[in-house]
Amino acid sequence: MAEPRTPDPDEIRALVRRIVEATLAGQPTSESATASTDGATSTPGASPGASGAPAASADPRVAVALGSDHGGWQLKDTIAKQLTEAGYAIHDCGTNGPAAVDYPDIALAVARLVADGTCRWGIVLDGAGIGSAMVANKVPGIRAANCHDLSSARNSREHNHANVLTLGARFLGEGLALEVVRVWLGTAWGPGRHAERVEKISQVERTYAAGAPRGGAA
Repeated sequence: MAEPRTPDPDEIRALVRRIVEATLAGQPTSESATASTDGATSTPGASPGASGAPAASADPRVAVALGSDHGGWQLKDTIAKQLTEAGYAIHDCGTNGPAAVDYPDIALAVARLVADGTCRWGIVLDGAGIGSAMVANKVPGIRAANCHDLSSARNSREHNHANVLTLGARFLGEGLALEVVRVWLGTAWGPGRHAERVEKISQVERTYAAGAPRGGAA
């Protein structure tokens, strides 16, 4: 009988990665072992909890940074309640009342918690969700997506590896907003061509961070 071949280091690393990913499969909070800024994801189609929110995670380290301006604070609190019941740890970045606040401040607070690894995901609400996405995407390592339905939520995760979700509280009812959150958290980052294209996004970010010439005003 032939002597068994000793696998080389690359083969061992690939095997360990497959074992880790297989072990994490099925948890709505599992992440790729090679993901940057703690943004990778869960298994597509993860089952919801009894309340319709994402199923509870077995990993107590899973945290969601959650924030809203005065246009969506009530919906934010509803989302926070659902996610807490489902087992997620919530970092509430405000606001918690109807007094006017500036959405850039809230979006920045959420994005920072994701970028520094305190939270794996961020969710921000304002009137339309567009401005918060613009702000969050200024923070290195953040890929924020303004989603308005289940298809855009799923696509932003699988194709674009989004780690921050922004929602327009004026445009989404409570039921749809909760479903968007459920699908967004329950969709895994896509490998292969999706990961390769996201790496090109990251390369653009690194290029400009290094001081590349900037374009003029529109």
